[in-house]
Amino acid sequence: MNAQPSLPFSGLTPEVVIDALQSVGLYSDGRLLALNSYENRVYLVCLEDEEPVVAKFYRANRWSDAEILEEHAFCAELVQSEIPVVAPLTIGEASLHYFSDFRFAVFPKKGGRAPELDDPKVLEWMGRFLGRIHASGARRAFTHRPRIDIASFGEAPRDFLLAENFIPPELASAYRSIVDQALEGVRHCFARAGETAYIRLHGDCHAGNVLWTDDGPHFVDFDDSRMGPSVQDLWMLLSGERADMARQLTDVLAGYEDFFDFNPRELHLIEALRTLRLIHYSGWLAKRWNDPAFTTAFPWFNSQRYWQDRILELREQVSLMGEAPLWPA
Repeated sequence: MNAQPSLPFSGLTPEVVIDALQSVGLYSDGRLLALNSYENRVYLVCLEDEEPVVAKFYRANRWSDAEILEEHAFCAELVQSEIPVVAPLTIGEASLHYFSDFRFAVFPKKGGRAPELDDPKVLEWMGRFLGRIHASGARRAFTHRPRIDIASFGEAPRDFLLAENFIPPELASAYRSIVDQALEGVRHCFARAGETAYIRLHGDCHAGNVLWTDDGPHFVDFDDSRMGPSVQDLWMLLSGERADMARQLTDVLAGYEDFFDFNPRELHLIEALRTLRLIHYSGWLAKRWNDPAFTTAFPWFNSQRYWQDRILELREQVSLMGEAPLWPA
């Protein structure tokens, strides 16, 4: 099994983190706390006589400078519209910085807790801000950042997993068959949805990327921001049985449509986008499997049981994609 080069952050010692911050005029008092992040490396850095900041060091060869700067510009645009997004700080007229072999950005520290997504008022509040984000996101397109599509989120990870022999030999045929069925189901869902607008999105809007305070949500981590259908930022807020998700969708849209029109044809895409995310997630883990942080954090990946569960999961998705789309309650 092959993956990306191991130890991608081996040179990122605490001393390098501190020196990198000092290179942009931020002086640490020596206290660092590694935050929960696998794709990049993120640290809470305490400063001398200033409020702490969050320093994010980007994984090499994932995004180009232009793609990162486009994300930063989108976040800055949202902040200018008074939308509660945690955007990188501009230091010396730049938001992306370089030190040693690393690229990094610095963010203000924001507190908060996970949103209570079983509360209709919270969902409506989230919907209002997502509607405002999408209203801004629809004003122009990304030039450098890619789209959420079947090729990159479904076909590419499938091909990588099979070509690099991540699937156990006795399960490879079953996996190949069901993943191909699943991708055919995705194509049918997109065909049923018809022409849908692609806008700039958060791209990974799950509860872990929202900090909730008494003043409402703060949206963080636009690292996966792409062009895509607006429902991509809505479906990850839904969970439970179908009736539960229908009620949750009603609550989200009650706030969302105060600021942005939702195309109901995109409801055909919910299970298709979920299917693509599941396939992409396995491919993401596989491509990072030589990174010790991944083998430590995801010890269950690539076991026989893991792939058996993925086959069953995709079978369920094939069935769900054949059903009528979820509809608000």
